[in-house]
Amino acid sequence: MTELDCIELETQQQPDAAVIWLHGLGADGNDFVPIAQELRLPPALRLRFVFPHAPIRPITINQGYRMRGWYDVTSLDVAGRDDVDGIIASSDAVGRLCEDQVSQGIEHDRIVLAGFSQGGAIALHSGLRHPQRLAGIMALSCYLPRGDSLETEADAANRDTPVFMAHGRMDSVVSIEFGRQAREQLEQQGYSIEWRDYPIGHSVCADEIADIRRWLIELLD
Repeated sequence: MTELDCIELETQQQPDAAVIWLHGLGADGNDFVPIAQELRLPPALRLRFVFPHAPIRPITINQGYRMRGWYDVTSLDVAGRDDVDGIIASSDAVGRLCEDQVSQGIEHDRIVLAGFSQGGAIALHSGLRHPQRLAGIMALSCYLPRGDSLETEADAANRDTPVFMAHGRMDSVVSIEFGRQAREQLEQQGYSIEWRDYPIGHSVCADEIADIRRWLIELLD
């Protein structure tokens, strides 16, 4: 995979922390720029938001139509058959984004990996396997890809990294049951999960934005 094009937004000059935020299938890096601005984080938090654009690829479930996606989707059961090669390639690309932030002076433990839907799945996959301790992982309206390989592939560096998971109770795209299953599996393996659910579909709501704001402040303040 070639290097990812990104949108960057800095809340203050000389940021000392970064949030790498991955969009969902068919969207692009612009998708969460407004929400990052709506967080209204305190000036003391000097953050760089990084919004990468996923590669354009054919998506099997959409009759092979080419769109931005972190990996292929072949079934309505989004957690049923993983595109292993696509997931690994995107996770590797996210790892390189982390290294790019480190090269700009932001330490690994001041980097949050975040994502929505497909992007949340990649944030979980990449973050739990990342070889250096991250500040946190935020997984919104998603599931745990390649869950059967996590126990052997997970890196000890992120065994105690805080994980924020949120899901809409009326999500018809990625059922909340997939999110709950991911939470249960991660908790069984000893991960610390903060779980929130909301009376919404496959989207993000004001209460969720408020919870994300609080979590980021507690994590990075």
